[in-house]
Amino acid sequence: MSRPRRILLVTGLSGAGRTTVLKTLEDIGWETVDNMPLGLVERLLSSPPPAGDAGEDRPLAVGIDARTRGFVADTVQQRLQRLRDEAGLDVETLFLDAGDGVLARRFSATRRRHPLGHDRPVADGIARERDLLAPVRAAADHLLDTSDLALPALQAEIRHRFGEGQETRPVLLLASFSYARGLPRHADLVFDMRFLDNPHWVAALRPGTGLDAAVAAHVRADPAYQPAMDGIEQLLLTLLPRYAREGKAYVTVAFGCTGGRHRSVHCAEALAERLRAAGFSPTVTHRELAQRPPDASGRTGGEVEGASVVNG
Repeated sequence: MSRPRRILLVTGLSGAGRTTVLKTLEDIGWETVDNMPLGLVERLLSSPPPAGDAGEDRPLAVGIDARTRGFVADTVQQRLQRLRDEAGLDVETLFLDAGDGVLARRFSATRRRHPLGHDRPVADGIARERDLLAPVRAAADHLLDTSDLALPALQAEIRHRFGEGQETRPVLLLASFSYARGLPRHADLVFDMRFLDNPHWVAALRPGTGLDAAVAAHVRADPAYQPAMDGIEQLLLTLLPRYAREGKAYVTVAFGCTGGRHRSVHCAEALAERLRAAGFSPTVTHRELAQRPPDASGRTGGEVEGASVVNG
């Protein structure tokens, strides 16, 4: 393991959000470990990297609390100072706090017992833990009170504080589909492209798909095509950065038409190219292209063995 460029000790009162914080840090590229015994943490961080190690120097977050083996508030501070002085590591501490009433309500809502109050009222466990952690709180580099923070707000605050100026973009999927077979699952945005002129009614184009140049040219020739595609592009360029700031991990944009083979396929491909030019990296899937082309009756067959449904 190479030396992490930044080390964050995440601690605080039970119920204040440590698990959420660690998951959010992991989502934005940190390595995380929770409740590792302090002696092992110190050995891990103070050991020099192996010779020739070319591993990533990703930032590291370590979660500890009063339940962690070897946890004594005074010795925590001594261990941290030793890592700074002797190992030359930049170790910061994030302390998560919340009001006693808020913590009590959170434990009541989850029906969990407080770790320091198994046989006593939850208020006693909170008071005992607050006293135990007082020295750690006083010496913390970052103090975050989560009393008034709902889950999305807490995640956004962590991304703002520790995202290191990098915006984590969601995984972007563009999909084409047929309305006859229903909406795709997990679609966040759906665009109905059935207002465009349908190549199905041109005998020479019917066997083709939106991946074919002739079909694409037919779709593009519709006077409504250009303004519609411009509008969809601008909408996506507006929404995608906002989804990123909200921490959304996946965004699926679906384009539908009657058969899912002509208009929707071309529009998904065309929007993917526009988004790539804008710096995004979408994946494109075509659900109905895994089906056999319609026969003379207009019915589709079963899935074609080995058919590719992913392009890009």
